[in-house]
Amino acid sequence: MTSSASRPVQQALPAETAPNIIRDDAHALEVAHILAADFAREAAVRDAERRLPWDELERYTASGLWGATVPKDNGGAGISTVTLAKTIAIIAAADGSLAQIPQNHFYALEVLRVGGSEAQKQFFFNRVLAGDRLGNALAEVGTRDFKRRTRLVREPAGWFVEGEKFYCTGALYAHWIPTLVVAEEDEAEVSYLAFVPRDAPGVTIIDDWDGFGQRVTGSGSVKFGRVRVEPEWVVPFKASFDRPTTIGPHAQIMHAAIDLGIGFGAFEETLRFVRDRARPWLDSGVDKASADPLTLHQIGHVRLRLRAAEALVERAGRFVDAAQAAPDEDSVANASIAVAQARILTTKAGLLAAEKLFELSGTSATASEDNLDRYWRNVRTHTLHDPVRWKYQAVGNFHLNGKRPPRHGAI
Repeated sequence: MTSSASRPVQQALPAETAPNIIRDDAHALEVAHILAADFAREAAVRDAERRLPWDELERYTASGLWGATVPKDNGGAGISTVTLAKTIAIIAAADGSLAQIPQNHFYALEVLRVGGSEAQKQFFFNRVLAGDRLGNALAEVGTRDFKRRTRLVREPAGWFVEGEKFYCTGALYAHWIPTLVVAEEDEAEVSYLAFVPRDAPGVTIIDDWDGFGQRVTGSGSVKFGRVRVEPEWVVPFKASFDRPTTIGPHAQIMHAAIDLGIGFGAFEETLRFVRDRARPWLDSGVDKASADPLTLHQIGHVRLRLRAAEALVERAGRFVDAAQAAPDEDSVANASIAVAQARILTTKAGLLAAEKLFELSGTSATASEDNLDRYWRNVRTHTLHDPVRWKYQAVGNFHLNGKRPPRHGAI
């Protein structure tokens, strides 16, 4: 942690410049590759020093990728879920943190697309195309249940948000903080997503994330002390899960893409290290590590697992795209199960690649100056987002008993 850690973040965001507009899916992939080459150069240093990536995020935003999922009817490229996942994996191979920061931005855009009014969609889509970033304030800690305690209070004087959130990835860098709130309606709690401006009076963003991985995601706390919000900034949330929608699988496939990308990044580091620096084992009978038959076997094993995971992510993306086009009970369930399968394998493949980086490269790979352990720390941290063991259960129950997975966004 830096000396600023655990302190409220008061700084204003840099002045906005109009981003590029992504033309289509091919353009999005081209831009992602260019950005990844840029981000990879100082990724190890950013992680080691916990240097928050303000400049990189400005370039990321200016590229137009943050607006690439805005529907074509609203002025964006409306790229497919398949392409979105590919762009995230490309960035994650260069820097896992930079790939995770916009995940909740795209999540909030999907919530808007599914549940927002036409006026809400046009307003926020326009803001994103103009360069605004969306963070998140969804999770809460300090209790043993999943009940949300952050409130939306409606009074004659206005609407107010009160509460405290943690794991607020991206909020540190965001212009708007989509916040999960509950309101009392007819003696029941109904959830909404309130889009709160970062500079609204009563908002306190705290840089207190100190996880050993994904160190510069800004996944710390946000406090809301009677923060006034306009009714038009409040989007139905519960209603979008009461019916079959793609909010859940759309969110989850981005997590799969992050783990996949980190795994590919670790694999590329393994190839470089084995070729250029590793030594062959004395019993191998070869004069360079890249000719060691046991090393070649393991390299092939890791590549195969990553390629299989990549194929499942692409397949899952097609299911999500199909469900977006025609959402119903079956299409959304099929998308959720396809994404769960992808998440299972990307978790396993990402962790395998990060572990084999050290096994195949040897002790020299543990040198602090290379900071290669960031791959393992990042993928291990991120794969804890929600438990893979429950994805196995959902997949098994679906295929054995025909039981559709729950619609809560975490499968």
